[in-house]
Amino acid sequence: MGNCFGAGVVRGARRGSAGARSYPWRMRVYLPLTLPRLAELHRTGEVAPAPLTAHAVTPGLREWYLAGGEEELEYAALGRAAHAALALLAADPGAPPRRVVLAVEVADGAARTDPDRALDPEAVSEVVLDTAVPLADVAAVHVDADEAAADVAAAVAALAGAARGDEDARLAVDGAADHELLWYGVQEIDTLV
Repeated sequence: MGNCFGAGVVRGARRGSAGARSYPWRMRVYLPLTLPRLAELHRTGEVAPAPLTAHAVTPGLREWYLAGGEEELEYAALGRAAHAALALLAADPGAPPRRVVLAVEVADGAARTDPDRALDPEAVSEVVLDTAVPLADVAAVHVDADEAAADVAAAVAALAGAARGDEDARLAVDGAADHELLWYGVQEIDTLV
C-alpha cells in the first residue's frame, strides 16, 4: 500500500491484514472528523463536501518511518489523523472534545498527495480525496473515550501556542496523543452520536 504512481496519485495494494476487511485494489485512509460531523455522516450517509483531507500510508510516510512495518505505518497514519482532528475541534468550539477518525477504504488511486507538501514533516501522510466518502466505504470508527475529554480540550486550546513553538503548549497537545482511540464498528455509529 502506498506506492506513488504519476502525479501525486497514491495507489493501494491488496489488503489482507488480520481482522481487517479485505478489498482488492483499495487502500485504507484515515479521515479526521468531529462528533457533529460523525452525526452528519449518520444522517446523510456520506462525508461531504469534497475535497477532503485524510491521512494514509504515503511514500512520504514510508520514508519518514524507515524502520516501520505495515501495521506501524498504518498506526502512524491513524495517529496523524487523530492529531488533525484537534484542528477540526478548534474550528468547531461547540463540538464535544473527542477526536474522531474514520478508517475508510477508497478505490485505488482515489487519494492524491500534494507534491508541494510532500517534504513537509507535518504533511507526510496527508492525502486529498476529491469525492465525498459514502458510509458504505467506512470500515471502522475510532473515537476518544469520555475520559480523554479534558486532555483533548487542553490540546485544542494549546494548538496555536504549540504551532508558535511554545514548549508547554506542545506538551498539552501531546497529552491528547497519550490517549488511544477506541475502535467501533460502523453499525455502532448511532451509539456515538
